Amino acid sequence: MHPTTLLLPEKLDIEIEAVQNAWMQTGNPVQLLGKYWIKNDSLVTQPLAIYGNQAFAFVLAQLYNKTLLFPDDTIIARLDQRWTKRRITQTTLGALTEAMFPIFIKPVVPKMFIAGVLTSLAALQERTQGLELTEPVLTSSIISHIQAEARCFVLDGDVKDIACYEGEADLLTGRAFVTGFLQENAALFPRSVVIDVAYAEPIGWFILEFNASWGAGLNGCNAGLVLPCIAAATVNEVTDVL
Repeated sequence: MHPTTLLLPEKLDIEIEAVQNAWMQTGNPVQLLGKYWIKNDSLVTQPLAIYGNQAFAFVLAQLYNKTLLFPDDTIIARLDQRWTKRRITQTTLGALTEAMFPIFIKPVVPKMFIAGVLTSLAALQERTQGLELTEPVLTSSIISHIQAEARCFVLDGDVKDIACYEGEADLLTGRAFVTGFLQENAALFPRSVVIDVAYAEPIGWFILEFNASWGAGLNGCNAGLVLPCIAAATVNEVTDVL
């Protein structure tokens, strides 16, 4: 099997540098890309893994004929409330009424507007100015007094690492919660995925959201432990390096 080259943005932050160092310790090469939108012919036939922001990853996937794995964000609206601990609905901007506020609102299409808790319809209209009323969104009832939020990197239904990025909670019970969730729901996700969870008394752990392993920050997770998730998140069309 040919070595897999990890493509990273030239401008490194602490987390990307940790991924770079862990990858190099495996003996596989790393390529830092500045003008990443210009095709590097030497990379065309190589097995590649991509790690970076959405624009970086999407451009590279197109240039080098790779497929990026990412979860369907709307899955969360169809989950049993045993896992979400709150009411989550997929709807549109135009379907929201004043009586629904305050409410957490997130765009289905990433980056269309900043997700968050909004207190009024006027505040929503200001934040989403210029968008069509048919724009799909996810809404959620609000859980107050969240004590911790944690990130889990998952591969083939197995939690490779979990770490709190906000607050503190027992990560052993957090891992057990995610493992139980995956035992019932792993088939809904690509083989590599990031699952964010939160903890609040008295309801315990619950699912926050899902992210793609190729673009999710470590948020306290061990770079070496999650490398298999990052590698698997890029599917090579000719040589499968998962």
